[in-house]
Amino acid sequence: MTTQPPPIRVLVVEDDPVAADAHVMYVGRVPGFVAVGKAHTGAEARRLLDRTPVDLLLLDLHLPDVHGLQFARSLRAAGHQADVIAVTSARDLTVVREGVSLGVVQYVLKPFTFATLRDRLVRYAEFHAAVGEASGQDEVDRALASLRAPSPAALPKGLSAPTLERVTVALRDSGEGLTATGLAEVVGISRITARRYLEHLVDAGRAARAPQYGTVGRPELQYRWVKGELGR
Repeated sequence: MTTQPPPIRVLVVEDDPVAADAHVMYVGRVPGFVAVGKAHTGAEARRLLDRTPVDLLLLDLHLPDVHGLQFARSLRAAGHQADVIAVTSARDLTVVREGVSLGVVQYVLKPFTFATLRDRLVRYAEFHAAVGEASGQDEVDRALASLRAPSPAALPKGLSAPTLERVTVALRDSGEGLTATGLAEVVGISRITARRYLEHLVDAGRAARAPQYGTVGRPELQYRWVKGELGR
C-alpha cells in the first residue's frame, strides 16, 4: 500500500484579518496542504515559527512591523528553511529579484482568486516532492519548471485584467465605497458588468458589501475596499 506523504504545512502571514481568513480557507481547500496558523505581524509569525514546524510561508510583503523581504532575510539568518510564496500588490521586478535569494519561490499579485493560489500551491507541491539526487540536467530543469506557470492565471470567464485593474483603483479610491451603478459610471462599463467585477473582489477577500438603504425602493448593495496592502 502506498504511503501518503505528510501534508505541506503552511503559515499564512497577512496583516489584513479578512484576507488572512480567506487565505487560510484557500489553503485548506487544496489537497496536500494544511494551514497550521496565521499571523498578522512579523513578530507574531516569528513566535509561531519558533514553536510550529512550517514548510511554506504565504507571506504578505507589507506587514505593519517589517517588510516581508526583511522578515524572510531574518528567518534565513536564524536558520529557518521554510520556502516563501509572496503575496503582494507590488509589481517592482527589483523586489522579485531580491526575493529569489531569500527563498521566495512564487509571487501572487493581489487581488487574486482561489484558482490562482491553487495553481501556485500545486506547482509548489510538485517542486517540494522532487527530492534526492537528480539523474541529470533534464531532471533539474523539470524540478525548476514545476514552479513556473505556463501562462497568466485566468480570471473568471468574461472578466479582463485591464478592467479589473480599473475597477480596483476606482473602488480603492472611492473612500466610502461604491454601488455597482456608481462604479459603472466611474469606469465606463455596464451596471451588470460592474457587479460581476465587484463580486469577484468580494470573493477574493479584497472588498466587502453591505446594503445601502435609501428613501424609495429596495436597498442597493454598497461595496467598499477592504483595508490591506493596497488600501494604505
